[in-house]
Amino acid sequence: MQTDNIGKLILRLTVGVLILFHGIAKVLHPDMLAPIMKNVASLGLPGPFAYAVYLGEVLGPLLIILGVFARLGGVLVVINMIFALILSHTPQLLTLAKNGGYGLELQAFYLFCGLTVAILGSGRYAMRPD
Repeated sequence: MQTDNIGKLILRLTVGVLILFHGIAKVLHPDMLAPIMKNVASLGLPGPFAYAVYLGEVLGPLLIILGVFARLGGVLVVINMIFALILSHTPQLLTLAKNGGYGLELQAFYLFCGLTVAILGSGRYAMRPD
């Protein structure tokens, strides 16, 4: 149906653009990687592994937005969010925010929207529909 494809486009643009802002911030301010490197090293991984954040916050969103290998882009976002949850947000997993919402609703939004793109694909309105 036509509306299904419009819905997929809206989903792709929403999650892709919003998470891309996080990636652009890290591109413009590379010092933001220092705490990520520290957290990555605390897991026993090499510190430079932190640069993989660019895959989940720049490459993945661009693939999603453009609709070129959108499913792969969704997977990259999911992996990125799993690492973000493990590295930075584990203490908040079962918390509520001060406004009563889930403590990690933004992270959950990115994780599950990325997963949804990985499952549904790009739809018709894409540079390379799948």
